[in-house]
Amino acid sequence: MKLKLLSTVTMVAVLGLAGCANPDVYSGDVYGSGAAKQAQSVTYGTVSTVRPVLIQAGDENPNLIGTLGGGAVGGILGHQVGGGTGQVLATAVGAIAGSMIGSRTEDKVNQVKAVEIEVRTDSGENLIVVQKADRDWQPGQRVRLVGSGSNLSVAPY
Repeated sequence: MKLKLLSTVTMVAVLGLAGCANPDVYSGDVYGSGAAKQAQSVTYGTVSTVRPVLIQAGDENPNLIGTLGGGAVGGILGHQVGGGTGQVLATAVGAIAGSMIGSRTEDKVNQVKAVEIEVRTDSGENLIVVQKADRDWQPGQRVRLVGSGSNLSVAPY
């Protein structure tokens, strides 16, 4: 009974921590602390194309929580099976399977719906910006590009 409770608590903790990822950082409406009180360049243009894409968040520690948490839960559940050598084998198989499932689950949890926006600037340059899909962008829509390089976002004009 204690092991079932421990398994449930561990799974809830793993899923809870995986849900702590902040997908809003990919929005064109959210600025990082380094951009606050900094001059930003502005370019104007027109949206050429919009394509739905996914941003795979969590690249800093790829699947660490899911892999470790899934492995722990799988090992605990596998330990419930059989006895002796069979129990050791079931524990190992459960830990490996749990790690794989936890890793895949964290991959899916960390995906953010986004759009790839191609903008033709007024100076004739074509730029592509990928950001969170939190607006309905349309080809022909006038926009402003704020920032530069890896700190560039598309905003309505």
